[in-house]
Amino acid sequence: MKYKNRVRSRVSNLRDVKNPGLRANVLKGIIEPSRIAVMTADEMASEEMKKLRMKFTKEAINDHQMAMTSGTKTDLLKCGKCKKSNCTYNQVQTRSADEPMTTFVYCNECGHRWKFC
Repeated sequence: MKYKNRVRSRVSNLRDVKNPGLRANVLKGIIEPSRIAVMTADEMASEEMKKLRMKFTKEAINDHQMAMTSGTKTDLLKCGKCKKSNCTYNQVQTRSADEPMTTFVYCNECGHRWKFC
């Protein structure tokens, strides 16, 4: 069953219209047929899909890092979801130095997250 799934995955990736580069590279001989058998899903993915995965990975890492740092408690910010003022915020320079810092806010009551500049 595992073998069948791997073969189906390879065939599906080669036939994918959103990933013409993989098929072209195999037909041109850039990627050996024996290499296809051992490629991972990440290696077979199109450039667009690789960029999307990198973006999601970066966002997940940033969210995790924000959750790990306790932040600064404040009652000056009000949650738009539960309307309570029990919030924690962090400020990070996410853009160029001449732009304002981005403030990430976490509601300690309902868990709602938002950001503003």
